[in-house]
Amino acid sequence: MVTSLHMGWRHVLFANWPVDPSVVRPHVPDALTVDTYDGDAWLSVVPFTNVDVRPSWIPTGWGVPLPELNLRTYVTHDGHDGVYFFSLDAQGIVGVLGARIFHHLPYFYARISLDVNGGRVQFESDRLHPGARPATFAGSYAPTGDQLDVGQGSLAEFLTARYRYYTETPSRALRYARITHEPWPLYATDTVIDENTLFEANGFAHPRTEPVHYYSPGVTTIASRSRRVHSDERV
Repeated sequence: MVTSLHMGWRHVLFANWPVDPSVVRPHVPDALTVDTYDGDAWLSVVPFTNVDVRPSWIPTGWGVPLPELNLRTYVTHDGHDGVYFFSLDAQGIVGVLGARIFHHLPYFYARISLDVNGGRVQFESDRLHPGARPATFAGSYAPTGDQLDVGQGSLAEFLTARYRYYTETPSRALRYARITHEPWPLYATDTVIDENTLFEANGFAHPRTEPVHYYSPGVTTIASRSRRVHSDERV
């Protein structure tokens, strides 16, 4: 039986590009509505490391680390806002296979390094998944200033306060999982992205808009098991 997952998300960068909703719409399942802020849809590249990934019933300290990089957008379904992932690159082969089989998420195996030196995070990812389009990311980031006051209705809240994700199986069944964690502690960032081919790997042109960046030291998270969304069901 697939149970909920415990995860610790650490050293998180939210790199967010505004785009016209028509850019995102063809890449999102028909059952989902593309969510917008001031008329813009958003594509977000999110590098971080997962620490202590484990089923919730396994004791603390028995989990595995899982560096990760994802490309996502923001959606709603029946009044519930959430995240839709286009791809998730991760270091661990077992974690990638488990996420694909049990959580129906588009994970890809990648070689990833994350190093922290003097508070600055250096993150590099190179997708090695057999048969998949190549995808590379390299950059560095560090928090600047005091913790941000993330107000209700702000862009920062829109991009980060998401407590479920949606995914679609190869048979086009829509599924979701609930995500539980405390509010993200967010900071402005000094961010340098040297290489990023995630957009092209997922069928997007690289946005020409200026990105908005946030950094978080992380949160501890519980993800529910994946559930199918039925046509007559409110989730």
